[in-house]
Amino acid sequence: MNMLFCNNLKIARKSKGLSQSEVAKSLHIERYCYANWEQGRAEPSVTDIQKLCVILEVSANELLGIEDGLQIRIADINHNH
Repeated sequence: MNMLFCNNLKIARKSKGLSQSEVAKSLHIERYCYANWEQGRAEPSVTDIQKLCVILEVSANELLGIEDGLQIRIADINHNH
């Protein structure tokens, strides 16, 4: 997984005020498994990406950095709330 995804995942989690443990618990996985996604050591499954989108309230395009190939707009969204 590219580092853009890893960074976007971390930004999305932090913008929701969630810890790695809280997201992992919502996904029914161990915290270290989730942490590996943020650090680029492992990749989530498509199913896990879908769940992340629901938990973090972002689109898959945003998480994957598909839109404009730029860092996710969550940081902007967070400042507007």
